[in-house]
Amino acid sequence: MKPKIRFQRSNFVVANIDRALTFYHDVLGFDVVFIKDSAKDSYSYDVFEIAKSNAMRFAVLGTPEQANVMALTEVPDAKPITAKPRRSAIILEILEIDRVVGQAKALGLTVYPEDKLITKDGREGREIGIVDFDGNLVVIYLITKAAS
Repeated sequence: MKPKIRFQRSNFVVANIDRALTFYHDVLGFDVVFIKDSAKDSYSYDVFEIAKSNAMRFAVLGTPEQANVMALTEVPDAKPITAKPRRSAIILEILEIDRVVGQAKALGLTVYPEDKLITKDGREGREIGIVDFDGNLVVIYLITKAAS
C-alpha cells in the first residue's frame, strides 16, 4: 500500500548551480543525479513566482542511501535571501563535521558558532549552521554521545 505521504525532496532556489555545487557536492558530499534545463512551462515558474523570461536549470541531488533527496533550481537573477527570521532550513547529519566546517569557511560562507545538541531522547552532539551562497540555511549535526 502506498504511504499517505511520501517526502519527495527539498528544493532551494540558487542564482548559479555551478557555484552552489561547490558547497552541496564538493563540501557536503551530495551526488549530482542530473542537471537539466527547465521546461518553458515548468510549474516552478508559477509556484516560485519566477518571471518566465528567466531561463532556469534544475539539479537533483542524492546520496548513496537516498535518491533524489534535494534539488536546486537555478534562477540567474535570484537575489540572496536576507529576510530575518530565516523561514526554512535543511538539517543534515554529517560524520566529517570539522572538514565540512573548514571547507565552508574556505568558500567564504557564513558559519555560525557551534552549539551543543541535546536530542529529545538524551543523545548529545554538535550542531552548526551554515548559510550557502544564496542565503539558504543548512544546519549540520553530529551525535557524539549516546543517551544515558
